[in-house]
Amino acid sequence: MNQIFITGIGTEVGKTVCSAVLTQYFKADYWKPVQSGDLDYTDSHKIESWTENTVCHPEIYRLQLAASPHQSARQENIEISLDQFQFPKTDNKLIVEGAGGLMVPLSDEIFMIDLIERLNLPVALVVRNYLGCINHSLLSIMALKQRKLKLEYLIFNGAFPPDTERVICNFIKRETRIIHIPEIDQPTKVSIKAAAEQLTKTNL
Repeated sequence: MNQIFITGIGTEVGKTVCSAVLTQYFKADYWKPVQSGDLDYTDSHKIESWTENTVCHPEIYRLQLAASPHQSARQENIEISLDQFQFPKTDNKLIVEGAGGLMVPLSDEIFMIDLIERLNLPVALVVRNYLGCINHSLLSIMALKQRKLKLEYLIFNGAFPPDTERVICNFIKRETRIIHIPEIDQPTKVSIKAAAEQLTKTNL
């Protein structure tokens, strides 16, 4: 794994916590191309505080309003363009975290999945257990297949009923590797490192 794009089946599924665990595990750099809101404590700030010696590269777009990026950008009279997204310079591995799910709009015409396609990165899809997560997971996997984007990792964040996990796993290709990350209520350097060390036993 040299570069991976972390996305989720929706908002608030734990992408940043999972990004921190993978950043720690791979000893990778971190990059959040679009930060929408929470500029005083961004996802990059969280990664810096939760992991050890991580280089966090600056965002391309830093938007004030905590809303969908297309709405936040419009409020500031900013037009998000795919042409503006260039990889940060690094010789290290790189974890890239998106905003929300695959169909989160960056403008009225472009979506997060278009950015993944532009960057040409394999994907790690974060899934969290809630009523409707099967539907959201399978739709996300279908969207990736339609765009011919590689699903490198399927990440189960927290505990799952076996019936839910089985149905989702039956829908992915054999080469997709499955990651289980335990529930982390209070992310800290200690808890993130412990989760990363647990991943070492799964031979990613």
